[in-house]
Parts: sequence; C-alpha cells; structure tokens
Amino acid sequence: MLILLWARPAPAPFPSTDERMASSDEDWEIPDELQPDPAEWSFPLDRALGAVVGLKSLVPEDAFTARSLGTERQGNGVLIRADGLVLTIGYLVAEAESVWLTAAGGRVVPGHALAFDHESGFGLVQVLGRLEGIAALELGDADRVRPGERALLAAAGGRARTVACVIAARQPFAGYWEYALDDAFYTAPAHPSWGGAALIGEDGRLLGIGSLILQRRDQKGRKLDLNMVVPVSGLRPILDDLLAYGRVNRPARPWLGLYATEDEEGVVAVSVAPGGPSERAGVRQGDRLVAVGEARIEDLGGLWRAVWSCGVAGARVPLAVMRDGRRRELVIESSDRRRFLKAPRLH
Repeated sequence: MLILLWARPAPAPFPSTDERMASSDEDWEIPDELQPDPAEWSFPLDRALGAVVGLKSLVPEDAFTARSLGTERQGNGVLIRADGLVLTIGYLVAEAESVWLTAAGGRVVPGHALAFDHESGFGLVQVLGRLEGIAALELGDADRVRPGERALLAAAGGRARTVACVIAARQPFAGYWEYALDDAFYTAPAHPSWGGAALIGEDGRLLGIGSLILQRRDQKGRKLDLNMVVPVSGLRPILDDLLAYGRVNRPARPWLGLYATEDEEGVVAVSVAPGGPSERAGVRQGDRLVAVGEARIEDLGGLWRAVWSCGVAGARVPLAVMRDGRRRELVIESSDRRRFLKAPRLH
C-alpha cells in the first residue's frame, strides 16, 4: 500500500515553488544507472524522447499567480500533434504573457498559451514557429496501465534527462489549491525536473504529464520520493473544447479561494486568497474545516468534492469551521476561479 506524506503547504493557488521543478537551464543529467537502456525498449527511444521540449513562460508581475508561482517559470512540454500542439502541466502557463519552447539541438521557438483546464490540470501551447525534425508523441491508453509496469519519465534533453521508472501506484489525489483527481499515477524513482515531463509507456506512447513530487513510506517506514503524474485519459474528453474555446465548455466549479491541508485531526485552512470568496466570508488561517452543509469533512478530497456538489460557480457554500473551540457556521459566495486570472494574450 502506498502511504503519501505531506509537508505543510505554502499558501498558493497552485503548487508552490518547492513543489514545481529544478531549473531546466542548469547543466545536469540523470545518473547513468537510472537512465533508460535503448536495448530494453521496443520502440525508437530517441525519436520518442525528442517529442519532449523545454518550456519557459513569462507572467506579468500583477498576475494573480505571480506571487506564488513567480513571473518566470520553466518546465517541459510534449508535442502531441504534427501541427505544433504541445501538452504541458497548466501551472507552467497560467496567465503566461509569452512562452518559449526549446527543442533538441537548442532551437528556440515562440509559443502561445492556448488553454489551461483547472479541473484536470492540463495546459496547451500552440507552437508559433517550426519544430523541424521532431515527431509528435501519440497518446496512449492510460486506462490500461497497472501498478508495477515499466515506464519512462522524460524531461527535455533526451536520454540524459530521462528516468526509467515504474508505476508505483494508481490512487486518487487531492491538492490544497482546490484540485482533486479520481485517478493519478505515482512513479518511482522520482524525476528532479517533473513539471510537464512526459510519462511514456512500454509501447512508446504518452501516458501522462508530470505534476508534482511527493513522498511515500515503504513497508519499513522509510521515506521515498515519487512523482504524481496526470493521466492523459483525462485529456481526450476535453481536448476539442480546449482547442475551440480555451477552456472546457461547461459551467465552472465553485471556487472558494481556500488553501487547506490534512493533519492528524482532519482538514485545516492554511491560507485564503486575498480578495477571494473565503476571505470575504471570514475564513481564517487555522480554522478547522468540519462540514460542508450536511457532509462531514474527513479529508482534503472530501472537502473539495463536497464544495463542488453545491452547484456551479456562484453557488452559496455552507461551511462549518471550528475556531477557538467553537463551531462557526459560514456561508461563502463562491466564484469562478478564471475571473481572478489574466486571459492569454492573443498573438
């Protein structure tokens, strides 16, 4: 059984700086013993790894995510269509004013932040130049993957920046920034440049996009690092909408601007977004979150799902908190998270 360990998170709307990635500008390599051996894989390894590109984005200083994620972000993306469509993890391109992609050989081309889906966490970038000599990576069947199977987690830079890993587990995931997945991959050993990295299966197809680094305990109680990867099965149902509208064409979920974490006693508020719904409703750091309406809150995933069950963005969310030994009943006028974010600049 996989046991996830959590450190107290920073008050951020997306993964904090520490949870993102090592700089892709540094001269580094994966240790030789962790790199893939081409003889052990049945597909052209270098061709598949060539689809992974470096990604750098610049975000305005007054952007909502600038304080937590910074104004310069670096990571990876994966070319998934011959027309220049790149899949990445959304926090790298949220509110991005400009995006630059670096292919094998060092060629740099501009890109446009096309879409960011808050529910899945995926981001899309359209290449605005030519990525010559790079073949797109086909989407694989992530639903068929089972724990114990071999895979590759690849950052831009070929074999020297690729980890030969295994799928350690498939489990739900909940993040403190009002994010939850019913199904996520956990891979080991961990990759040091995980943001937007490509999880490639034994058939050479793309299975997921790297999102976080976490810790687990093994059967002896030792702490081990591993990566959380978002399966591409969540992209297929929404891809057409993202390309057409820049978002999924349905009402947004209710957003509270609330950052929470789990501890031994349950779920506690870590922070609130300045000017967000929770701050306006009087939620305070340290409040213990005990119920949404009639639903008792026992874990982070349960909290977010109870909030989302209240309706769409704009719904009133009845939240019960414990503060100074007293139960307090609050009503939060939820919002659409997108209202707080800058829209992509048109090119």
